Amino acid sequence: MQTGPVLAALALTLALAFTPAVTPPPPGGDVDYQLGGAVTPTRGVDVVVRDRTARPAAGRYNVCYVNAFQTQPDAAPFWRRHWSLVLKRGGRPVADEAWGEWLLDIRTSPKRAALARIVGPWIDGCARSGYDAVELDNLDSWSRSSGLVTRAQAKAFARTLVRRAHLRGLAVGQKNWSELDGTTLGFDFAVAEECGRYDECGDYVALYGRRVLVIEYRRADFRRACARWGPRLGIVLRDRALSPHGVRAWC
Repeated sequence: MQTGPVLAALALTLALAFTPAVTPPPPGGDVDYQLGGAVTPTRGVDVVVRDRTARPAAGRYNVCYVNAFQTQPDAAPFWRRHWSLVLKRGGRPVADEAWGEWLLDIRTSPKRAALARIVGPWIDGCARSGYDAVELDNLDSWSRSSGLVTRAQAKAFARTLVRRAHLRGLAVGQKNWSELDGTTLGFDFAVAEECGRYDECGDYVALYGRRVLVIEYRRADFRRACARWGPRLGIVLRDRALSPHGVRAWC
């Protein structure tokens, strides 16, 4: 009798049996995007997205923001201690210039495993804090890597993180990369920055129905998104700095 395959199948069965059920955001619920600082949500807001270092909002569906594929601008000292995990070209870190963030090096299985040992505990912390879901930002960082990172490598790392979140009972939001069918990687909903501006909202709706959280930063794009998708989706206008008391408007 080949006990190896039998034990592996049993382990998988037990893991699936004890995996907590996840709950995606309420369909079409109004969203507040609070990455720049937490404030008491306005009445009528159903979904609140906050940084993983913040506490969730009482009485709302809470999404925990994790920058999973790039570094936070203020985290350079931390990542210099993990310098081998930062993507580099010619010895210099490859950066997302728009946000001042370095890309993480997810090109090999060992590096993805090492990064998962960093990002995974962040996801665990979201669950311990009482969040309902996690947003894994910069899934599309491969497109800013000057050809160093492939789509397949990004998908492989995403699968690992989605699995980790689901094991902690967290739903997982696909952030950007509208051409990707994130449901094949296990994503449960979408967080779509500026899909009104770039005419991508419909791509996410085709995959996730009304479970698409839309954030716009320009008023003209916000009005366009509201006209087309307002009755179906949660859409918020925010200032690009996402300051605690900055611009907020809903359809």
